[in-house]
Amino acid sequence: QVQLVESGGGLVQPGGSLRLSCTASGFTLDLKTIGWFRQAPGKEREGVSCISSSASNKYYADSVKGRFTISRDNAKNTVYLQMNSLRPEDTAVYYCAAVPAVSALCVPYEYDLWGRGTQVTVSS
Repeated sequence: QVQLVESGGGLVQPGGSLRLSCTASGFTLDLKTIGWFRQAPGKEREGVSCISSSASNKYYADSVKGRFTISRDNAKNTVYLQMNSLRPEDTAVYYCAAVPAVSALCVPYEYDLWGRGTQVTVSS
């Protein structure tokens, strides 16, 4: 079965850290651009960070620059999102998505395979 599975979400205090993982099954992540997106209640889904197939290009939303780091390990068929200095406004469901392209814009409509999401809640 072709799918993406996110893990690593949870409840964390402001200033804390989480590492999200996005693991592919049924296919390989090689030659695919992978993105992390998030959606908070009442808001549109937004691009958080995306990484090209070779990892040579990385995009970060302004709101997460300097705090989040995206990486990929094709041998493990996994993409990671390290999130540091978390803020309450980072609270959302985080999704990973893939598109069979060496690079792509970090916008939801560019991606055609989505995981089910993992909840991240930043609260004291």
